[in-house]
Amino acid sequence: MTNPIVDPLVEIPDTSATSDLVSIAATVDGAATVTMNRPQRRNAFDADLISALEEAFRTLAGAEGLRVVFVRGAGQVFSAGADLEWMRAAADSSEADNRADAFEMARMLKQLWDLPALTVALVQGGALGGGAGLVAACDLAVATADAKFSFSEVRLGLIPATISPYVIQAIGPRTARGLFATGRVFDAAYAEHIGLVTETVADAVGLDAVQARIAADARACAPGAVEDSKRLVADVHGRAIDRQLMDLTAHRIAAARVGAEGQEGVRAFLEGRKPAWAE
Repeated sequence: MTNPIVDPLVEIPDTSATSDLVSIAATVDGAATVTMNRPQRRNAFDADLISALEEAFRTLAGAEGLRVVFVRGAGQVFSAGADLEWMRAAADSSEADNRADAFEMARMLKQLWDLPALTVALVQGGALGGGAGLVAACDLAVATADAKFSFSEVRLGLIPATISPYVIQAIGPRTARGLFATGRVFDAAYAEHIGLVTETVADAVGLDAVQARIAADARACAPGAVEDSKRLVADVHGRAIDRQLMDLTAHRIAAARVGAEGQEGVRAFLEGRKPAWAE
């Protein structure tokens, strides 16, 4: 079976009735772009879109040769958060039904968070509520200067529960408390200042340029080392710097040095050539 990540002429099979809500475009060098396709609803989340995103991320988790995953929203807005009709249905549902519904959102975000490749949100227009949570769940986020962000759930009597682990990881607990408790709208410059966004650009043309640059950067990095580096952050963050942690980090670098990628990378550097994964 042909791998769509390796062969850009092959489309990823449509395995879901809701897959038209999310498209995956893959290039020969391992860059995949996941695009939310509800521009008429400003890419607002409902059960079908959440399911389609989860399926897309699950598909990419098993793709060989994947280097980087970009997440975008079709149209003028990255994501306006929760769909109004979905919210209306939730208000009339039981607590048990709401819990199951919310867990699907949590599962989708975790699927994105666990992707072994580098993940990058490309944000235009705005990312509100769950849309901002999707941004926080990516490794990097680039936004246009006019983009707006908000965790506005408290203004509806709700809380940003399922997105909170990723937002707090991105911006820290104190900033998260302030933004969660006020629901205020903030711009891309402030989003970059607090760490929700890692870079801002002037416009959509700038987003495309950054996408090309990051894809080129990803090609230069050993895919296994990228996955291991992401896991390293999760395993080291928040731990006391003690003998146990020192042993863990020494073990990780030793294993990398004698591993296939480490051997190839160092030899390529010493021989003045590109490593195999960058060819």
